[in-house]
This record gives sequence, C-alpha cells and structure tokens, in this order.
Amino acid sequence: MSGDRRLTTHVLDLTHGTPAAGLSITLFALEGGRRRVASAVTNADGRCDGPLLAGDAFASGLYELVFDVGRYFRDQGVPGPAFLEEVPIRFVAAEGRQHYHVPLLVSPYGYSTYRGS
Repeated sequence: MSGDRRLTTHVLDLTHGTPAAGLSITLFALEGGRRRVASAVTNADGRCDGPLLAGDAFASGLYELVFDVGRYFRDQGVPGPAFLEEVPIRFVAAEGRQHYHVPLLVSPYGYSTYRGS
C-alpha cells in the first residue's frame, strides 16, 4: 500500500541546542528538470506539521531538500554574515513503501545529515 510511503525531516539547531523552529524548507523533484513540489516551515519541535510528500505523490526518483539556514540564523540574532545560506540535500527515493526521514543538524558554519528512521 502506497500510504506508508512518506518524506519527513527534523532540524536541530546546534548553536542553541534546540529544535530549529521557523526554518523554511523547499522540496524539489529533479527528474526531467528541477520542479518545486512542496514547501514548509518547521514547527516548535523542528519538524514539519505533516510529511513533505506522502503516498502516491511521493514517486521514486531524485529529490533535493533546500533548507534556508542563513535566514533562520539571522532571525535568531546570530551575528555576522552567514557562511551557510542554503543547505541542499540531494537524495534518491527508491521504489517501495519506504519512509524517508532526512534529519539536519546545523550551525551557521556546518551541518550533518543522514537517512533517519
């Protein structure tokens, strides 16, 4: 059943040691050109209120999540120019009923990601 298939994310602010609330995220599908398919803003827990894509809308293929970390850190009052403005994460979603969870651990100067569960 395709209803199990979904894409979620969680963003943690390593500078403040908190979830990154209010961070804008845009999702692009990259098969056949770059096409915006979803956008969201993280909630108080650093998560989106629902999946970025789910079910049949989440087709297999190449995707790019773009996290607007520069604006987020400016809004948090972090001084100085941003070193990281946007963090793009490209990943491949395979066929099947899989949950793709893409966490982002971020500071103004670096980030880490992995395929979560």
